This record gives sequence, structure tokens and C-alpha cells, in this order.
Amino acid sequence: MSLAKIFRKLGLVFAVFLIVSPALLFFIWMVSLSVKFEIDNGAYPPILIPEHFAWKNYTSVFESNNFLLYFKNSIIVTGAATLFGLIVGVPAGYGIARMNAQKSAIIIMIARMTPGLSFLIPLFLIFKGLDMLGTLWPQIIIHLVVTVPIVIWIMIGYFETTPIELEEAAMIDGANRWQIFMKVAMPIAKPGIVVSFILSVIFSWNNFVFGVVLASRETRTLPVAIYNMLSFEQVSWGPLAAAALIVTLPVLILTVAAQRQIVAGLTAGAVKGG
Repeated sequence: MSLAKIFRKLGLVFAVFLIVSPALLFFIWMVSLSVKFEIDNGAYPPILIPEHFAWKNYTSVFESNNFLLYFKNSIIVTGAATLFGLIVGVPAGYGIARMNAQKSAIIIMIARMTPGLSFLIPLFLIFKGLDMLGTLWPQIIIHLVVTVPIVIWIMIGYFETTPIELEEAAMIDGANRWQIFMKVAMPIAKPGIVVSFILSVIFSWNNFVFGVVLASRETRTLPVAIYNMLSFEQVSWGPLAAAALIVTLPVLILTVAAQRQIVAGLTAGAVKGG
């Protein structure tokens, strides 16, 4: 290996380290806070690895809060929003890609870039008028504002890379458009669907603002539950960090387990055919 290639690899490793190190440092510090007693969390100089681990921080999360209920709410909201997002977004992405509807694609991109707060107030008034506040349905519906544009935008790029010749051959054999979509386009686009599913889960699971406004005490999701652990009198950093770690862990495991599919799907969908 030449010296230039060695320096190029070292430069790449150094650049990746600079980008990743802040997030890695914050995650390590969160893990450290979650297993320390409050006296250790306030110590100076800071203690990274304590002599005695405070495992009670994790048990207190479930004992003092209705955490299992909020965990179930997050699963229902994220699962339903992701499922409906895929049901709507995958066919929409296919139709836009095959019709070459560039204006529709631009509208989807604008919807993806528009802050969720822009939709929150009008939808809040609608849900209030329909007497739906305090249920999980308003959160599921408004999470579609996040999941549907993600799915459509990814699938547009992916369907544009799939060979049209296979669909034309199926059409010659007598298949209609729906059969072509289900039996030809969908199996080929499976990696893109996997990426859409994973990103929809991540964005929906971590959403905070919608839950704060639309949820009641019984329909809170996990990010809102963590926020409500804060108090003006005292912040218990150990249980708070433990709760944050519990919320982060499912998405982290999903991302690490499916990182190859994410990279492969995004790469395939990024290169559009002529």
C-alpha cells in the first residue's frame, strides 16, 4: 500500500472520529449518569465509572412512573403511524415515479421540510372539535405528517432506479397495473421499503412536540414521559438518564442491526436512472 493511500485512510478515520466523538461522548456520559448515585453525579472532578453502581435508578423509573403504559403508547403510535405511512407512501411513491410527476415530488419534499409545528395548531383545533383529544388517534394521525413524506420521498428515488423493462414484460403477459405493482415492483423495491420502515420508526418514536400538545396523562409517549420527570425543585440525574437510555435503546438496537440495509437502500435510491 502506498504512503498516499495510508494518509488518505488515516485522514478518513480522523474525520469520522471528529464527527462521531461528540455523540459517542454524550452517550457514554448518559450511561455513566444512569448507574451513579446523586452524590457521584455532582462530584468534582467528574466520576465516569463509580465504585458502586446505582441499579436502583432503573428500577425507580418503572416504580415511580407508569412507564410500561407510556412504552405501550409509544409502540402503538409508532407502529400505527409507520404501518399507515407505508400503506399510503409506497403506492404513492410508485405512482409519482412512474408518472414522472416532478411537481408532486417537489410538494412532498416541501411537506417533509416543513416544521411539524405548522400542522400542529390547525390539527389540534380539528381534533378538539371532533372530541378526539386524550386518545391515541390524534398522535397517530399527526405522526403521518412525519412518516408519509419520508416513505414517499425514499420510494420515489428507489422506484426510479428499478428496471422498467420487467414491468413492460409483465404488462405484455396480461398483468394489470396493480398486479405489476404487487408482484414485480414491490419485491424489487424491498430494500427501499425496509429503509422507509426504519426511518419512519426512528422519527416517530423520537417525536416529542406532538405528544406534549395532544397527549393526556394516560396517552403520553415515552419522550413526553421523560420530560415530565423534570421538576423545578430537583432534577434527579440518575433516574432521568436511565429513563432516557431505556427510550433510546430500542431505536439504537434497530439502527445498529439494520445499518447495512439503511446504507444499501439509501445508496440505491440516491442514484436515479435516466
